[in-house]
Amino acid sequence: MEIRKLEALTEYQIDSVVSKTIIGKKTGTITMFAFDKGQGLSEHTAPFDAMVYIADGEARVTLEGNEMDIKKGEFVILPANIPHALFAKEKFKMMLIMVKGVE
Repeated sequence: MEIRKLEALTEYQIDSVVSKTIIGKKTGTITMFAFDKGQGLSEHTAPFDAMVYIADGEARVTLEGNEMDIKKGEFVILPANIPHALFAKEKFKMMLIMVKGVE
């Protein structure tokens, strides 16, 4: 057992997006990301539900064309097969939890 801080799992890099997989299983993944200001993920869909938790900074999340700003300590659910994108209004770190399990 080891206690760790989410913010310490990834470090910011200039003009980059850095990721680190914390858990990678057939039934789901947990990945930590660090986005430099101005970086992002272009609009895409995923076949699984996901939760994005902001561990540091602020991001703009677009979900089906609707924009929302999300800050440290907040999270948003991204439903499967719905177009979404992320943009770093300022540098930010996020934890992405993707659930791949079957119902």
